[in-house]
Amino acid sequence: MSFFFRGTSACPVWLTLCLLSTSPTLAAENDKPLVKTTHVYKTVEDVKVQADVYRPEGDEVRPVVVWIHGGALIVGSRSQVPRQILELCTRERFVCVSLDYRLAPEVKLPQVAEDMQDAFRWLHESGPKLFHADTSRIVVTGGSAGGFLTMLSGTVVKPKPTALVAYWGYGEIDGEWTRAKSTHHGVSVPREEALAAVNKSGKVLTNTDDPAEGKARGGYYRHLRQTGGWSLGVTGIDALNEPGKLDRFCPVKNITKDYPPILMIHGTKDTDVPYHCSTDMARELTKHGVKHELLTIEGAEHGLRDGDPKKVAEANARVLEFIKDQLAK
Repeated sequence: MSFFFRGTSACPVWLTLCLLSTSPTLAAENDKPLVKTTHVYKTVEDVKVQADVYRPEGDEVRPVVVWIHGGALIVGSRSQVPRQILELCTRERFVCVSLDYRLAPEVKLPQVAEDMQDAFRWLHESGPKLFHADTSRIVVTGGSAGGFLTMLSGTVVKPKPTALVAYWGYGEIDGEWTRAKSTHHGVSVPREEALAAVNKSGKVLTNTDDPAEGKARGGYYRHLRQTGGWSLGVTGIDALNEPGKLDRFCPVKNITKDYPPILMIHGTKDTDVPYHCSTDMARELTKHGVKHELLTIEGAEHGLRDGDPKKVAEANARVLEFIKDQLAK
């Protein structure tokens, strides 16, 4: 189904979310910052893959919001949790778990998917003891490549999450757009310069907190998009000549009636991840009777850039409302 923004009311959505409590005592409690701890959820040879956990003080068992960062599977970090997600978790006293994963091209998508499965296995096995997580209530959310991995968690993670929120994500990584030569990714990056960013040592990275490293690898991503090599570069599989081999990594091809409820948000003018990626998901979700919403921002680019600020604010408020509702069940 598509989501149509609500009109103005006596108490608009954003105001309702801001005024969740009128109790001074509760408000003071909800203003207390979350405490961050860092955990290694898996080790592969000498590579430690980590998660940051933000939770309220105390030992009360609380539901979980999992954040998965974006970055084309090539760049990004668990440190990049959106402010609105942390503010929601602070206000509602949820646990927030932000995941790193091994980055391409040093590893490929099958290994990234394994990291996702291992992260959730660790969360279910260790979360209740380590940070008093209620793992029967988990909403997974992420943006762009993180939105893709969020969608993928609905098909490869067991037990399935309670619900999903995908910001400008994609349900396929073998579509024509993933192999097309893009004209929307900046000044051409020479092949030698692009490859130098990922061939320095061959070391497997789990984040790009080093700004220089992130910038260099961003150039590598632009080169892949400019030359049509992104899908092959991050998956290691030639989707055009090996049809079907990437199917298990494409959520849109693996929807069943048991897929978790999902809210998607996407701009119609997105030149990085095409808007049709979300409408294609919506069509398959409808076919299988899965509850879903698609928040459409007309004219918005990737990350909702250039979208009507009022519509963007309304959509973001709806996202927070959805997460809260799903974790209250």
